Amino acid sequence: MEKNLNTLEVNIRETKTKSEIKKLRSDGFVPGVLYGDIEKNVNLSVKKNSLEKFLKSGNFMSKVIDIKVNGKDYKVLPRSIDFNKLTNQPIHIDFQTMSAGTKVIVWIPVKFINENICPGLKMGGVLNIVRRKVELSCPADQIPSELIVDLGEKQINESIHISSIALPENVKPTILDRDFTIATVAAPTVVKEPEPAVAEAAADEGAEGAAASADGAADKKDAKPKEEKAKAPADKKK
Repeated sequence: MEKNLNTLEVNIRETKTKSEIKKLRSDGFVPGVLYGDIEKNVNLSVKKNSLEKFLKSGNFMSKVIDIKVNGKDYKVLPRSIDFNKLTNQPIHIDFQTMSAGTKVIVWIPVKFINENICPGLKMGGVLNIVRRKVELSCPADQIPSELIVDLGEKQINESIHISSIALPENVKPTILDRDFTIATVAAPTVVKEPEPAVAEAAADEGAEGAAASADGAADKKDAKPKEEKAKAPADKKK
């Protein structure tokens, strides 16, 4: 079944106790549950190796996957996944069945393109990413894999809002009360160096001040003996 990363092999799970679930995990499987537009929830198990391939493919939680249960095909969306806190290995997963009329809330990653030709970035600007993912309300059969932001013509101090991103029909952001920001091309932060002429003038003033202080000290030193010689005759007269 696993010809591509849209199909996942699952098995019906008959476990009833914690010890049986523990053994299932030690045998290389991850327990799970299928729910949604079906008669009753179905307990499943998934090969851990197969599940990890999906996890590494990126955007797993917003990807519609094909599975087969009891000979029947389902399109499902991963809705939650638990990980072991120590090993970070998947230990449980829930799937929701999808149909054409099903609407779901998903987080979709934002992809930035043409950074190398962006005028604002070439002038020293910095791409300030406000949202790396956007929460969208989508029909199950129209979930976009990513949102594209083209930076090819963006200038310094220009902002990219959600309204500038083309969304599929009937796909809307969950935030509707404002045109929120996805990213900005911020101006560079530059530390201004002092002008050479100003620096030289400051250096000259410092040198002149030091010379004046030295001259003043020398004058005071020379004046002291003259004072003593002036007083000497008066002392002798007494």
